Amino acid sequence: MTALAPHLSAYLLEYLPRDRGASRHTINSYAYGFQLLICFAARRLRVRPCEIQVEQFTPELILDFLDHIETERTNKPRTRNARLAAFKSFFRYLEYRAPACLNLSMQVHAIPSKRIEQPLIDYLTRQELQALLDAPDQRTASGLRDRAMLHVAYAAGLRASELTGLRMVDLGHPAMDTIHVIGKGRRERVLPLWKETQTVLKDWLRVRPGCGDQAIFLNQRGEAMSRHGFASRLAAHVVTAQRSAPTLACKRVSPHVLRHTCALHTLEATGDIRRVALWLGHSSILSTEIYLRVDPAEKLSILGAGAPPQIKKGTFAGVSDRLLAMLATARVA
Repeated sequence: MTALAPHLSAYLLEYLPRDRGASRHTINSYAYGFQLLICFAARRLRVRPCEIQVEQFTPELILDFLDHIETERTNKPRTRNARLAAFKSFFRYLEYRAPACLNLSMQVHAIPSKRIEQPLIDYLTRQELQALLDAPDQRTASGLRDRAMLHVAYAAGLRASELTGLRMVDLGHPAMDTIHVIGKGRRERVLPLWKETQTVLKDWLRVRPGCGDQAIFLNQRGEAMSRHGFASRLAAHVVTAQRSAPTLACKRVSPHVLRHTCALHTLEATGDIRRVALWLGHSSILSTEIYLRVDPAEKLSILGAGAPPQIKKGTFAGVSDRLLAMLATARVA
């Protein structure tokens, strides 16, 4: 039997950060997924978590756990697939360090991901976006901070983690006309900022507390703003913005919706999906094609490029083919 604890500790604390260069968000997500799995397994097997052996993580146990988080924790299939990806990554790590687990690893890798729906993305109209950007109270320091966060998140199409991870050194000094972003997969990009975005950012920096933390956006304790903190501030301003844009009440506005809105407005302005991919920091243009399904202008341009085809109805009568003849004979027999 193979003890789980030492291998899992080395995987999370050494292999992922040192050998794979995984981000803190990835490590946190993987660690939380294993925490849920180990607690589930301990209850099922009636053992202490520290006594669990790797061989006890059978495909049946993992499948039961995945069903458990969907039914009892009401997780979506996308979350289920993310947990399964973490488990597969760990067993891939074990293949070279615990050969006795090789057969079990192959069985875990055979567990299929669940097919997920690909709904149309949510985004804001220009009127809704402007109402949201104007919602923070500019008479307070927190209002200036929130206004700057909203402007930068939209203008640069940032993920919540990218926004909260910005540091003072990431600003293009002295004009502050660019920002340096480290995105998903450690991909770096430098993005220019509009004049309006530069202005609201400078307004915040003038009142930003001069504390030791080098994060651009700070919370009330003077620490770096968290992703949940930004989402909370966004939700509060969405409620305020509903007064001038009532349609916001029918939308679920998350930080990622600002990123989607930036992408669609960029696609509308440039008409080039490759530029949108570069702006958002996508590793593949396939990730950006979701915006083509939403933008009606792209579909109208396709319709305008040609006329409806004049197709005549065809028939298979009189067609002689050896394969079809054999199949017809087989049916008679």
